[in-house]
Amino acid sequence: MNIRYFAWVRERVGVEEETIDVPGNVKTVADLIAHLKSLSENHAAAFEEEDAIRVALDQLHVEPDVSLGDAREAAFFPPMTGG
Repeated sequence: MNIRYFAWVRERVGVEEETIDVPGNVKTVADLIAHLKSLSENHAAAFEEEDAIRVALDQLHVEPDVSLGDAREAAFFPPMTGG
């Protein structure tokens, strides 16, 4: 799965994107976050405030309990503000 990071999530992880093999036991967005946190100290730091991170699967905003299904991309970013 292609994983993309934006804003301070990207800064903490240290890369803009990466491709990972998702283990079979990773079924939901929340499971994916838990898996990413286990990859490195940088990943753990990036997802320290899980409730402050928004997620999109294949460019559609989703909640943490949503199934990954056959999504090809997950993007993680902080809440957006606008004017």
